[in-house]
Amino acid sequence: MAVLGLALVGVTWSVMSQQSVRDGIATAETVTSYANTIVPTDSYVSPDALTPEQREAVRAATSGLGERLVELRLWALDGSLIYSSADRTTTGFPDGARLDLVTQDGGRPSARVITDVRGAEVEGEGGTESRVLDVYVPVIAGDTAERDPARPREDVIGAAEVMLNHDAAGVALADAVRTVSLVVALGLLALWTVLFRTVWTASRRLQATALENARLALLDSLTGLPNRRMLAERMRRTILEAEETGSRVGLMLLDIDRFKDINDSLGHDRGDELLEQVAERLRGALRDEDIVARLGGDEFAILLPDVRSVANAERLARRVRGLFVPPFMLGELPLHVDTSVGVACLPDHATDPSSLMRTADVAMYAAKHRRTGVSVYSADEDDSSPARLVLLGDLHRALTPAADAPRELRMHYQPKIELATGQTVGLEALMRWVHPTRGVLPPTTFIPLAEQSGLIHDVTRYALTECVTQLAAWRAEGRATPVAVNLSAHDVTTAAVVDLIESLLDEHSVPADLLEVEITETALVADPSRVVPVLERLGALGIRVAIDDFGIGNTSISQLRDLPVDELKIDRLFVSDLGADGREGSEVVVQAMVDLAHSFDLRVVAEGVEDESTAVILRRLGVDQAQGFLYSQAVPAGDLPLTQSVPRPRRGRGVRTGAAMASTPTTSTRHTRPPRPPGAPVADNPNG
Repeated sequence: MAVLGLALVGVTWSVMSQQSVRDGIATAETVTSYANTIVPTDSYVSPDALTPEQREAVRAATSGLGERLVELRLWALDGSLIYSSADRTTTGFPDGARLDLVTQDGGRPSARVITDVRGAEVEGEGGTESRVLDVYVPVIAGDTAERDPARPREDVIGAAEVMLNHDAAGVALADAVRTVSLVVALGLLALWTVLFRTVWTASRRLQATALENARLALLDSLTGLPNRRMLAERMRRTILEAEETGSRVGLMLLDIDRFKDINDSLGHDRGDELLEQVAERLRGALRDEDIVARLGGDEFAILLPDVRSVANAERLARRVRGLFVPPFMLGELPLHVDTSVGVACLPDHATDPSSLMRTADVAMYAAKHRRTGVSVYSADEDDSSPARLVLLGDLHRALTPAADAPRELRMHYQPKIELATGQTVGLEALMRWVHPTRGVLPPTTFIPLAEQSGLIHDVTRYALTECVTQLAAWRAEGRATPVAVNLSAHDVTTAAVVDLIESLLDEHSVPADLLEVEITETALVADPSRVVPVLERLGALGIRVAIDDFGIGNTSISQLRDLPVDELKIDRLFVSDLGADGREGSEVVVQAMVDLAHSFDLRVVAEGVEDESTAVILRRLGVDQAQGFLYSQAVPAGDLPLTQSVPRPRRGRGVRTGAAMASTPTTSTRHTRPPRPPGAPVADNPNG
């Protein structure tokens, strides 16, 4: 701004100075024209020709300028002085360079501000010194009083030197510059003030905003507790200190149960009020060194910088959960709230802040799932542990084995026995994983992992492909034993599994009645609108459908009546209760299941039969078939008896068949599936 002000003043001074010079040149040209009306042209050729009368006439003609005209001199081309208003003699010396400049080639006037000294001496008494504008003006031959016709009109014949007093102009210029400088200074000061205030105000606002953002970046805006970012930083520092001192760090994650229901029923304002009260209780009940943070939503974290043991951390968690026993007052409404708390400690369950947060989160969801209130981290319940992730990668590899690599996923088969005859009437396919380092893994180890990761569809494709291929091989040997394959709940919600089964049966030329599918009761009732159409398509192909683990779900009688299924498999939980040490009334429960299934013309199969006494009871209760370790465990296809199976006609819903009655082919009154053709060869008893 200072440079801008100086530039404005400099430009103003330059413009006004140039204007003053231009005005002086114009005045000098006027004076020259007045003088040349009197001075004849010949006078510039013969300097002595100017008479006293002419001199007086020139003085009179130029007297109108008064004191402003300091002196007028007329010069010939050769530098001779023709006239001087200061009564000088005809001797004198002009500024040769300037004279030549204005007299050559019809030159223009030349002006220069000089210091004029008048008097006896420069520094003596009586001497004067002033600033004058010294202007050389060319004299044109055509502008003189007596023009010589022989000379060209535009010939330069001499020059007039006009000296004008420049003191007044200098004073005016100085005043103008001072005025402009003052105005510019005041204007720039005002502008600076406005800009400074604007910048200062904006800076303060930005600073306040930055401080608020910094505060919000570290604190929760609703409760004022540290947020996730600040907790992570404190955890990092606390863990570093714990590593140096060898102490233990605990972390509790707390989640309010059914908080969404509170928001939906009471409104988000009440939900926020509840969160504020929860934060206040947590702040007031813990040690000074403990850190309470809100991670978001209804989730809170409590960092325990120095906890003596995992058991001590669990006791603190139960004490924290006890804070929720008294009701929270939302206005005049007392509200009772439950919470789930997960506990993890370092170095017991984690090695760094990230893993400590993850293990505490796993423990919290375990507490919520089991409804225990408080849960300490356990690796066995960690579905996302590194070991399980490694196992998931191994499962990927097992599903796509190399051409020269042995198959890790193998199908084992467990016989189904007709209780009335003791004959094998079918097989259930069960997958086993022969892991290269962990040995044989049962389905309970990797099937849930496949369902969580989305690999279950690949596992189902693998199982169906293996079973249909085995059925084709047995059929080529003359064996016709039906095989049941378990389908996941994820498989039966889309028709893709039906297309897969149909293509496999066509590819291997296997009849549809040799393949059965089993789905759990829980999967069946979870989404019947999507599952039932899939089961109907399977039934239309001639594939039998069985409900597995019947009795532990919530299937209603009306649902069972309308479901397109052929078989109920009683869960092993009810079968195990039939032994000598079983629960009282277990036979009544199983009998009710059998009667209900038979009333809908469904075959009944009992799972988990491990002793002869249980088999006798099941036969007496009317159960049609059984499977379990009493008869055989699941074995590879090569270990099954090489004998053939008994014929097993398709059971229809229109005909009631008791357990002790011989099964006969029937046609269902509810479905249009083709009955199984009789005449299949009989298999030996696997226990024989």
